[in-house]
Amino acid sequence: MHERLREALRVTRQAVADGSSAESATRDLLLFCHGFCTALTAHHEGEDRDLFPAIAEQYPELRETLRYLRQDHSMIAHLLGGLQAAVTRAASPAELHRHLEGVAAIMESHFRYEERQLLTVLETLALDADPDVVLGPL
Repeated sequence: MHERLREALRVTRQAVADGSSAESATRDLLLFCHGFCTALTAHHEGEDRDLFPAIAEQYPELRETLRYLRQDHSMIAHLLGGLQAAVTRAASPAELHRHLEGVAAIMESHFRYEERQLLTVLETLALDADPDVVLGPL
């Protein structure tokens, strides 16, 4: 899922970089951002709702790590809100680029930390749930 979200962000950033005008970039970004922002939000909501409680139950020593990851989810949601507001008001490509860079930096840092801390756990976690519901659709 992280790789698919990384790719969606790359495509979104490319849409802004390729825009020959603010109007063109904003139109492309509306399409890409809606899908990307929705997918990333659903991914984090599923983790908070289903995955992290299951990990905390089976691996109580990871509760502090999960708390940090939830804080990241909140920060990323705030950044996505700023990006969506910029897209809605047809911000300049330069402003859209700044928003995307902020989302990319925090998202990548978050994903890498999560992967380092939880990858082994996820390989052994007994979770009785649909992965598309827990990890979000993309």
